[in-house]
Amino acid sequence: MHLDIITPEKTIYSGEVASLTVPTATGEITVLPQHMNLLTQLVPGEVILVQDNKTQYLGVTGGFLEIAKNKATLLSDFAVRSEDVAVEKAMEAQKRAEELKKKMAENISEQDMAIAAGELRRSLMELHVANRRRRRQL
Repeated sequence: MHLDIITPEKTIYSGEVASLTVPTATGEITVLPQHMNLLTQLVPGEVILVQDNKTQYLGVTGGFLEIAKNKATLLSDFAVRSEDVAVEKAMEAQKRAEELKKKMAENISEQDMAIAAGELRRSLMELHVANRRRRRQL
């Protein structure tokens, strides 16, 4: 099955896969070649690609997955391969976001709070994907 993973900035992946596991709004699903047509919403989490007995892990912040005619297209605002995660940078973003959330009692704006919550979710997702890749290599 052919898969394209596309963000507003670039195409993260384009190629053949033996299976694709994604986090949907109703639970995790695995898609195999010749899957029936499908359009589903994705939630933030981990995407697992299997190709030629090689597994790749990616993190997404949500989006949509469309499957039609043995082709899958995943659209997301943000996606990152586990090997591309800058762990130190993600940890710094997590600390900044947690500090902003603590300042909630100090009357920060709803917009700043939403930005901090989004940064926190994104950094936690990146760290999860990076840590999973590291555990697999050990």
